[in-house]
Amino acid sequence: MLGAARRQLGSGPMLGQVLRRLRPAAAAAEVARGYSAAAKEMTVRDALNSALDEEMSADPSVFLMGEEVGEYQGAYKISKGLLDKYGPDRVLDTPITEAGFTGIGVGAAYQGLRPVIEFMTFNFSMQAIDHIINSAAKSNYMSAGQISVPIVFRGPNGAAAGVGAQHSQCYAAWFAHVPGLKVLTPYSSEDARGLLKAAIRDPDPVIFLENELLYGESFPVSAEVLDSSFCLPIGKAKIERGGKDVTITAFSKMVGYALQAAEILSKEGISAEVINLRSIRPLDKAAINASVRKTNRLVTVEEGFPQHGIGAEICMSVVEESFEYLDAPVERIAGADVPMPYAANLERMAVPQVDDIVRAAKRACYRAVPMAAAA
Repeated sequence: MLGAARRQLGSGPMLGQVLRRLRPAAAAAEVARGYSAAAKEMTVRDALNSALDEEMSADPSVFLMGEEVGEYQGAYKISKGLLDKYGPDRVLDTPITEAGFTGIGVGAAYQGLRPVIEFMTFNFSMQAIDHIINSAAKSNYMSAGQISVPIVFRGPNGAAAGVGAQHSQCYAAWFAHVPGLKVLTPYSSEDARGLLKAAIRDPDPVIFLENELLYGESFPVSAEVLDSSFCLPIGKAKIERGGKDVTITAFSKMVGYALQAAEILSKEGISAEVINLRSIRPLDKAAINASVRKTNRLVTVEEGFPQHGIGAEICMSVVEESFEYLDAPVERIAGADVPMPYAANLERMAVPQVDDIVRAAKRACYRAVPMAAAA
């Protein structure tokens, strides 16, 4: 059903109109992103495509495998043009069998190749969870370092629009729980290019969690980002917007929401610092704690379920390392603790919105006042 919908809508104006109605305006998210010397704009889709192209060109051991990645050029057109350029030996269409082609990919990585495995949605990665966790993540440790597994598992993660509970889950916390995996969550085109290149070059298995609703978004990119040698470090967050009153951490699509919230808060005299986590495992705890020690307040934002989530891990890190700097309790914004509803009005209520972040930041700031006065 999902594949049929993609084929009907494609990547043309109809899909664009649908997505624009289903997501907040992106204009506010352009504020204070901190990009230097931006020469042009690039969509996240094109950023991923160019990163794949350049890494395949630079290293003949890199190949792409998944459903519809070749003849159809990707369910989301991420692999557009790659089959024509590199041929069917390096861009492999597979049957609908995630367990099968994921296992083949892990075996190829054992032998020194660098597979990029595309899941049409990360919800389908559950079919291949044994290969990802037991075969890929643990082999380096269990072989005493003799076996490297340089493989990337990539595809859209989290809520899309109107696709129901089985196609809308965020798996960041699931995979971040596993030693041996690295988990990356790009937001902008700069993130997409730099982090995908880093993932492909890395000697360990990497979970690369994209967001369907960001594929068509355009972001400014500098000449440095467009250079074929550009690569971002894994495990380093980015301060998208500086601030002094409250820290807001977010990843993937929620970074845009956090930036919109920060702009609204600024009009009310609250200076919010927005941290784009970029990497969930390893997590840049040093950057988070440094920011909290400056602002004395923290709001965590994520699409996933609240229990045992990324926000809970961040909160614990701050409690362990910077508790005495907090002037207010940590505020956690997450998805509702229910399977994703199908109805559009209920779906909107189940995922964090900009207003939720604004209210949480205000609570953190205003609750701090009596505490400070009492001190």
